[in-house]
Amino acid sequence: MIMDNKYTSLNEMQQKAVFHTEGPVLILAGAGSGKTRVLTHRIAYLIEEKNIKPWNILAITFTNKAAKEMKERVDKLVGDDADKIWVSTFHSTCVRILRMHIDKIGYEKNFIIYDTLDQKALMKECLKKLNISDKVITEKAALSMISSAKDELKSPKDYEKEAQDDFKKLKIAKVYKLYQKRLMSNNALDFDDIIVKTVELFRTRVDVLEQFQDRFKYLMVDEYQDTNTAQYQFVRLLASKRKNLCVVGDDDQSIYKFRGANIRNILDFEKDFKEAYVIKLEENYRCTKCILEAANKVIRNNVTRKDKTLWTGNEQGQLINIYNAQNENDEARFIADEIIEKTLNQGEEYRNFALLYRTNAQSRALEETLMRKNIPYRLFGGTPFYQRREIKDTLAYIRAILLPSEDLSIKRIINVPRRGIGATTVDKVEQYAAMYELDFFDVLQEADEIPQLGRSAKKLKEFANFISILKLEMGTMKLVDFVEHVLKQSGYYEYMRKEFADDLDNRLENIGEFISKVAIYEEAADEPTLEGLLEEISLVAAIDNYEEGANVVSLMTLHSAKGLEFPIVFMSGVEEGIFPSYMTIVSEDEADMQEERRLCYVGITRAQRNLYLTYAKSRMVHGRTQYARPSRFLEEIPGECIAQAANNMQPINARSFVTSSPTENSTFSKRFLDTKVQMPTPKNIVLTYGVGDVVKHKKFGAGVVKQINPAGADFEITVTFTRVGEKKLMSQFAGLQKIE
Repeated sequence: MIMDNKYTSLNEMQQKAVFHTEGPVLILAGAGSGKTRVLTHRIAYLIEEKNIKPWNILAITFTNKAAKEMKERVDKLVGDDADKIWVSTFHSTCVRILRMHIDKIGYEKNFIIYDTLDQKALMKECLKKLNISDKVITEKAALSMISSAKDELKSPKDYEKEAQDDFKKLKIAKVYKLYQKRLMSNNALDFDDIIVKTVELFRTRVDVLEQFQDRFKYLMVDEYQDTNTAQYQFVRLLASKRKNLCVVGDDDQSIYKFRGANIRNILDFEKDFKEAYVIKLEENYRCTKCILEAANKVIRNNVTRKDKTLWTGNEQGQLINIYNAQNENDEARFIADEIIEKTLNQGEEYRNFALLYRTNAQSRALEETLMRKNIPYRLFGGTPFYQRREIKDTLAYIRAILLPSEDLSIKRIINVPRRGIGATTVDKVEQYAAMYELDFFDVLQEADEIPQLGRSAKKLKEFANFISILKLEMGTMKLVDFVEHVLKQSGYYEYMRKEFADDLDNRLENIGEFISKVAIYEEAADEPTLEGLLEEISLVAAIDNYEEGANVVSLMTLHSAKGLEFPIVFMSGVEEGIFPSYMTIVSEDEADMQEERRLCYVGITRAQRNLYLTYAKSRMVHGRTQYARPSRFLEEIPGECIAQAANNMQPINARSFVTSSPTENSTFSKRFLDTKVQMPTPKNIVLTYGVGDVVKHKKFGAGVVKQINPAGADFEITVTFTRVGEKKLMSQFAGLQKIE
């Protein structure tokens, strides 16, 4: 066969993936192996060489951006025929199908799609009708649980059966039933329904299913490892007649379990399709040999995976740099200094750098340091730290206490948490203040003497008194304690638990990071004051607008980084309790730990030329210094991949980090033994665990050791337990056992 030049440019395995067009095909595409190139060439081959009509091909991606990129590439390969191919996301594909046939399952074809605000408003009505207080279930929590049920194709009836004697789940089942009834009466679908209703249509109307099975004779699905149960069933139904299904994915990059992704979909593909042809794309075009070797060694520690080993024809490249910082500020300083050195002396551009981290809260120290050192940056896929809602609320409380005449801050928090002071009441206060040329807060203080304010006067007066009392308490305690006091007294913590149920951990981490900022400021300032704190924050909180493609450093979470690549990557906070996360450690769930390791693999393989992994000996968490140890993932990187100390970079220490002649088995762990934090030891007590270790208590269960402090002739051990939260225990009576 004489091949078109476009196919000769593909490597051997890529060609196999393109040319094997009949029957089920599983393409295991490792990181940086050119999977999009394979998919687009496969479409071109079907049209040009197999004479398949363009409208008989369906290619499904996960994002509009990916769909657009694929369309553009296909257009270059096949020209005008590209317009006749369905290349779209799961949701766009399903909407097109439902527009044609949704009337067959009881809806009208002119259905509307509810966005998040619409869903929340409808859910509020449902909870009200069922007399369910938002103190029991918030709109956000209910919608989150219903969304998870829909991902698994569980109907309200299914959900109710599973609930059994679970009081909260039974409540949700009732809400779910009413919510779906109201959606249908409004001829509306929410985002999850788009796929759920398409599956329902295919299952109940075989004639419709057969119509699309005959229409789409060749089906291709990208990022198959990220599919949930509903998406999996949609694909399986559509492909069940001809079985010309080609799925592309990488089980080693399955990192979206929290969004409903089911890794079993890709792992069990050969069970679902017995005659499946499996192709492994293992040649990586992105990374150096050194970076790839580290990634391979880390991911091999996962048991639940398809066996594959990435290789590359690229150069060996520079060794991986691991930096042991004193704390998070030293970590951020090191990263910023490396960027400055490489841009000034090595000609690198800012756009070549990416700073990756496990949680959003970690961006605070990095953002502040980059701002101070005049390094332009872009926060990708997230909100700048000081622009996050919970941080702006906290700052508004501080400003309101410090300067009650500052109306904007008072108005922001007057009904946060809810105090029964609505927008109408606020308008009345504003009108009265304007009429008599008074400050907004002055009116609140005199509210009980203003008839126009009616029954709201009492609530307004109580709020004013609350702020006034906090102002009096302001100088009676340390700043860090005062901020904690304000958040507790205002009820803000409880408010977050209700308002942000589906994102509570991240929000609490951000608040904890802000309190750490207060503690750091208080330690450094000669005369710490709230005014000084706000002034320091204002110097780093103003983020300039950025343009797409601007020459700036990219900051993002590891989850946001998937699908991207950068010449130089810094992964920060690579320590136990952060990465892997604390919740993963205490859960003792091997599946969760394997997902964390996959996330580490994704992070490593974002780097093209240079990779830095940084961790801190201690880190300020919620205003308190906590000691940490390096992540277990660092121990899995072979020693020959790790750089020796160079220039201004001082790894752990020369004796523990650098070996004169590393062998194949020399690993990070062997060189890390001297780096653990040495605690003062009371006489005759030997602890078998340290900070960061997972321990078990007879009564409280599993937890992580947060702090160890000498307490006379004993140690006081601070442990955060999964079930009961933080406890302080004396080592001689605690009976803690380390879990290996």
